Amino acid sequence: MGTLTLRLPDDLDNRLTRFAKSEDISRSELARAALEKFLLDAERERIMSEMTVAFRALATNPKARAESLAIAEEFLPLDIESLEISEGRKPGEPLPEESGEGWWK
Repeated sequence: MGTLTLRLPDDLDNRLTRFAKSEDISRSELARAALEKFLLDAERERIMSEMTVAFRALATNPKARAESLAIAEEFLPLDIESLEISEGRKPGEPLPEESGEGWWK
């Protein structure tokens, strides 16, 4: 395991100490958890930014947009079937409200 030496302003050091004590965890454990969360959030934000750039590029490319819409239409019946199964219905079976039954039954 690596070691990190860190200098903290007094007010941050005091807050860290108080919080760690109130949660009954060590300062090191709290710092590790905070760093882990920060890095996960930063990585997620970077990935989302990259995906947004890629999606915008695809959305503005007429050929790519047309291909995406065609693929979505092709998979729509499978999406509907999956939704029906996840709702406990057999594929093609009407919704309870369509058959006169209430959702509360």
